[in-house]
Amino acid sequence: QVQLFESGGGLVQAGDSLRLSCVASGRTFSSSGMGWFRQFPGKEREFVARISWRGGMTDYADSVKGRFTISRDNAKNTVYLQMNSLKSEDTAVYYCAAGRSVWPGIFLRDYGSWGQGTQVTVSS
Repeated sequence: QVQLFESGGGLVQAGDSLRLSCVASGRTFSSSGMGWFRQFPGKEREFVARISWRGGMTDYADSVKGRFTISRDNAKNTVYLQMNSLKSEDTAVYYCAAGRSVWPGIFLRDYGSWGQGTQVTVSS
């Protein structure tokens, strides 16, 4: 089981940037695809981005494509989400997740471990 710890959230203005980090503990990190999800109040958690186990493949939700970048450093057991040109509609709790495979899908069931979440608030 991988344990995940997110950081980097906060309050920013529209147009600003933030970088979220997710540090993993456990031996399986480097063999797991990773994902970022977000949850709006009263809504289900939704897919934001995913990255394959070696970082060679990435994928994004249409709503963040061109603005967000997912990356990973397996030597540091860390996955990142660089968020640029933030909008008020990006305000949510962001979760890091460890996939059940080297290239997990975009559904919640494709992920076996979750972080505690970090709040991102974008003021307009």
